[in-house]
Amino acid sequence: MSEFIETRIVNHVGLITLNRPKALNALSPDMIRALMAALAQWAEDPEVYAVFVRGAGEKGFCAGGDIRYFYETAQRERAALLPYFVDEYALDYLIATYPKPYIALLDGIVMGGGMGISQGAALRIVTETTRMAMPETQIGLFPDVGGGYFLARVPGRIGDYLGTTGVAIGAADALYAGLADIYLPRNMTADLLSLLETEPWRDGNAVVARVRAMADGHVAPPPRDMALKDLRDAIDMHFSCESVSAILASLSREARCEFSEWAQHVEAQLRKRSPLMVCVTLEQIRRARSKSLSLADELRVELSMMKRVFDGHDGLEGIRALAIDKDHAPRWLPASLDQVDAMQVERFFESEWPAQAHPLAQLGV
Repeated sequence: MSEFIETRIVNHVGLITLNRPKALNALSPDMIRALMAALAQWAEDPEVYAVFVRGAGEKGFCAGGDIRYFYETAQRERAALLPYFVDEYALDYLIATYPKPYIALLDGIVMGGGMGISQGAALRIVTETTRMAMPETQIGLFPDVGGGYFLARVPGRIGDYLGTTGVAIGAADALYAGLADIYLPRNMTADLLSLLETEPWRDGNAVVARVRAMADGHVAPPPRDMALKDLRDAIDMHFSCESVSAILASLSREARCEFSEWAQHVEAQLRKRSPLMVCVTLEQIRRARSKSLSLADELRVELSMMKRVFDGHDGLEGIRALAIDKDHAPRWLPASLDQVDAMQVERFFESEWPAQAHPLAQLGV
């Protein structure tokens, strides 16, 4: 078990607290294993009707995986990093298929691995402090933890936009995109915990219904910048272009039109990301959409993709620039978009294992 995971059963509800606030509750290997163990035990316990997960601290539910761990482990032996992702993806799948209602309070930062342990929830609660993103292209990775699956299922081309840019959204945009279910003001979260601990529950469905009722009448504050619903037509137009190069050209033309400031900003952000991983991410989301991949199949694809990332350059270089040396000047390979060729992208979607030998072969069976 992990010192950073607190679990207890109160009033037929399994309560989980991610308790690593100094690291924004980033998921270590021990935390992932502790979550898996608690959930597996509670799934078989008839006295547990529902599960509720939250993050400790003022700033974050969960900022993602422990990228310092990724870097340090890969520096020693890259192959030693693979079990982390095998365990993490198995946990994400367990949550998405959990036999009892799993409720996630997405207060504060919810990124990367934090999305993985919340997007499969039966009820996703956002507050006015929610900052949600899949920012992996900023560090030379791609939106994993099922990112291809859930980003392919948001309205229009919003998933392509969120995945390639890594832009963060708030509560109202998360609700619009279908990445959250209800809004509750942060000052009511203590009341929510009190409710869970005192209400006489008859089953898990009653817990979900009562929490939903508590949120009735509460409306998420509008975004500080332009809302996704207002940008929807522009996003769909630009991010339906056939390639990243075409998207950038379209944004460049838009920079002289109605949404000029937004288009200039998005174009600039895309050009800062790993050229290779932006192209890989766009292909990932579009393959998941066009093939209607199941979550299990998407996670299997992503494990192969992640192995290839850390066998290569950009993942470690992006983490170095952001979290190790903190120079914020990654040296991407290839260095520019015009140097990325189709075969480089295609190789990310070639499985590293025969189907029966895949480390996640058991998912969905």
